[in-house]
Amino acid sequence: MDSLDRQLIHALHLDGRAPFSRIAAVLGVSDQTVARRYRRLRQTGVLHVRGRLDARRLGQVEWVIRLQCAPGSSAAIAAALAKRDDTHWVRLASGGTDVVCNVRTESEQERDALLLDRLAATRPVTAISAHCVLHTFFGGPTGWRPMASALTDDQAAQLAPPAPAPGTPHSAPVTLDDGDRVLAAELAHDGRASHAQLARATGWNETTVRRRITALRSAGTLYFDLDVDTRLLGYTGTALLWISIEPSQLAAAGHALAQHPEISFAAATTGPTNLLGSVVVSDVCALYDYVAGQVGGLPGVRAMETAPILRTVKRVGAITPAAP
Repeated sequence: MDSLDRQLIHALHLDGRAPFSRIAAVLGVSDQTVARRYRRLRQTGVLHVRGRLDARRLGQVEWVIRLQCAPGSSAAIAAALAKRDDTHWVRLASGGTDVVCNVRTESEQERDALLLDRLAATRPVTAISAHCVLHTFFGGPTGWRPMASALTDDQAAQLAPPAPAPGTPHSAPVTLDDGDRVLAAELAHDGRASHAQLARATGWNETTVRRRITALRSAGTLYFDLDVDTRLLGYTGTALLWISIEPSQLAAAGHALAQHPEISFAAATTGPTNLLGSVVVSDVCALYDYVAGQVGGLPGVRAMETAPILRTVKRVGAITPAAP
């Protein structure tokens, strides 16, 4: 990947639906060049733009589920979880017997059906721990910082989308109608689907599609995430950090962790550990330096488990191929 590829990724990180003409004007290349680069990155599995809905704005609860599996069964279980519409980031961790995934549930019935019935009845699963995400310090619309490091400040300002309307994650949940759900499903598959494609899928006209996307984005309900293979950007060291923090220091530690450029996700959770971090670094040596240096300096650290990611089966919204 060259500098233009990285600039394009940064531009799409800022606004996943920015017109190629606007990106090209800022980067100083032709529209055709930008379109051709994007098609190549997408077809080779390096990059996808995915529309995502903010769980809190919809009144959903997010869980991080960790499964201990019998040897030899974790890959099949991870593949089955990846096919579910409600899962994100399905990963094989530790020694290959751990499967970790993010799940969103809209009701207690959905939660119980998954945690108490389906997963509990899966014979190769030997243990389940479910961590409810209480507060997200970093992640979601903010994305992973190394994706946003190729453009100048002036270029980034020209490509940044309008800020969402004022509001907090705890404001009244947004209710989606059937058309909104179809629209969201199409954008989850391809965040850059044309207005004509989205109009055919929803039965709306293109003007309505544009207006509804704008309204959902302005309300902070819809955002566009990049599904990027970090290995091809030169980052091969990934791990989950399960950290135990003194309760009085949890907020301070979470905010401090969120400032680290190595972190792609940081959240306060329930469970035996109360702070979860997802780390992306260049290699194993860099992982050691990060854990020994910056993580050890967080306030109130009592204990920590590092779980290296062996394979990511599903990232933001797509089943990913094996490592190249």
